[in-house]
Amino acid sequence: MVQTISIRSSAHDTKKSGFVALVGRPNVGKSSLINTLVGQKVSIVTPKPQTTRNQIRAVLTEARGQIVFLDTPGMHQGKTSLSQVMLKTALRAFSAVDLVLLVFDAGDGLTAQDVTLIRRLPKGQGAKPVIALMNKIDLINREKLLSLIDALRQTYDFAEYIPVSAKTGEGLSVLLDVLFQQLPEGPRYYPENVTTDASPKFLVAEIIREKLLLKLQQEVPHALAVAVEEMTEESGRLLVRAVIVVERPSHKKIVIGKGGAMLKEVGMLARQELEALFGVRMYLELWVKVREDWRNRPSQLKEFGYFEE
Repeated sequence: MVQTISIRSSAHDTKKSGFVALVGRPNVGKSSLINTLVGQKVSIVTPKPQTTRNQIRAVLTEARGQIVFLDTPGMHQGKTSLSQVMLKTALRAFSAVDLVLLVFDAGDGLTAQDVTLIRRLPKGQGAKPVIALMNKIDLINREKLLSLIDALRQTYDFAEYIPVSAKTGEGLSVLLDVLFQQLPEGPRYYPENVTTDASPKFLVAEIIREKLLLKLQQEVPHALAVAVEEMTEESGRLLVRAVIVVERPSHKKIVIGKGGAMLKEVGMLARQELEALFGVRMYLELWVKVREDWRNRPSQLKEFGYFEE
């Protein structure tokens, strides 16, 4: 069962501790890395670009100390207000952490989008150390990896160059060794059994959205949001009522599906995972609403937790 908490706590003992941001363009595997590192699913994963919309904190605690990972939205210059908020969220992480992991898809090599992102990295006095993390090395040979490292060396003075695979786990122990070496001494920010500070409502909404992203095609996934309007426990059973928001009536029809088939399947998949996550039986009620152009309305973005003052 996932452990969550909303209030930070510190221990009396002092070991290595700090905040580490994972940044990169969409679909390089940041969320998969986070989940593998903490040994539990705290961030949803799909093949769709920009699956992660919020900054998500995942906590790893071991004998050497504690690392708080920040999983950020893929850095992408989109046209909607939501895209701009996501980009600002990712950029803000640079100044809020002790170390930055810039994640690359090793199979793609160094792309033009990667280079644009590297140019945004802070430079000069006070800039946080940036580690080049080359993910998905299980998909490439040694020659291609060495070529990528050489290309990266010519673009930025990275503190380290670490090849890893979120899928196989290769290189992750080396990564953790480097992180604990470079992080400062300090107290734990969260209790030992906590893996994320995300609220239960946020986790429920994200799991529902993940199932929608996996089942839906084309433009619909980018134009939907999920909000949990009620979450209570009665007689050992969790009662959840959530609304799926889309931008067009045609999208609503797709999400519901013929005879309600799509909505029923999404609800079943989400409920099964959530019951395993929380360790209780669940009644999950979903319905769909249309809010035109919600991604460009600050009041709507704030309601769904995407807008910050």
